[in-house]
Amino acid sequence: MGDNAIVARGMTRRFGDLVAVNNVDLTVPKACVYGFLGPNGSGKSTTIRMLCGLLTPTSGNIEVLGLRIPEQAEQLKRNIGYMTQRFSLFEDLTVRENLEFLAAIQGVPRIEQKKRIETLLQEYHLADRDKQMAGTLSGGQKQRLALAGAVIHKPELLLLDEPTSAVDPESRRDFWEKLFDLADAGTTILVSTHYMDEAERCHRLAILDSGILVADGEPVKMAAALAGRTFKVETSQPRKAQAALLKEASVVSVAQIGNELRVLVAEGDSVPGHLNQVLRAAGLEAKLEAATPNLEDVFVAATHRSHLEHA
Repeated sequence: MGDNAIVARGMTRRFGDLVAVNNVDLTVPKACVYGFLGPNGSGKSTTIRMLCGLLTPTSGNIEVLGLRIPEQAEQLKRNIGYMTQRFSLFEDLTVRENLEFLAAIQGVPRIEQKKRIETLLQEYHLADRDKQMAGTLSGGQKQRLALAGAVIHKPELLLLDEPTSAVDPESRRDFWEKLFDLADAGTTILVSTHYMDEAERCHRLAILDSGILVADGEPVKMAAALAGRTFKVETSQPRKAQAALLKEASVVSVAQIGNELRVLVAEGDSVPGHLNQVLRAAGLEAKLEAATPNLEDVFVAATHRSHLEHA
């Protein structure tokens, strides 16, 4: 596998007539924060569960940390950490008791357990909560405890399934700083999210839509590839302008942001003069100028193209 932690080819999972993940190819470099972006039902959780051996693929080949999955899933378990969006630790145990239990079941040598737990309590700002029942912690504190538990055995690969969906923005930022600390130390991290700001922070990103991989790459480069296709419209009647623009076949999307509109056009149709004509024909005075593409534009463009190809 070389410098890659995960290589999957043709990964597919069906549930009866439903194709939850459809012929997905993935290559995840080691020590990388690799994100899955997509709406609910896009196949993110199913993909993660197949990669860690919890769910058997219908077809395809998967290799994780040099092991064939699902055939060698038992061996893989010792080298991965897994965290879901739901708090899955014991709420009627203290913070320390939860970590002691996880250290034991993950096979951390007894001679190392106390030192490892003390280190995690300090790193994850839980030292003053070590005797507190886990069920009484705040959302952010529960999240930190769950992450500490997931890495207590120093896994090579950490899989996180929408881990920040129930916490405040400050806790989310702090959580992501912890992820980069882990990646800098050599841990490969796979994280699913539906937050654009989180997706932008990943080293690499896969966008899933209805089980299909519609885009894959570095977020900055993915956005740069849309240069010339995004525009900003300033007008006193944004709703009327939006309705007029959406009638045009060359317009992929129009989103209102405050009093402005953000317009994404189809590839090859990025002509400002044409958009100005549309607005004037609708009796609107508007100022149109180029905008810097962002990850939301990437997501909209990728899913739009996918829907056209599979229509």
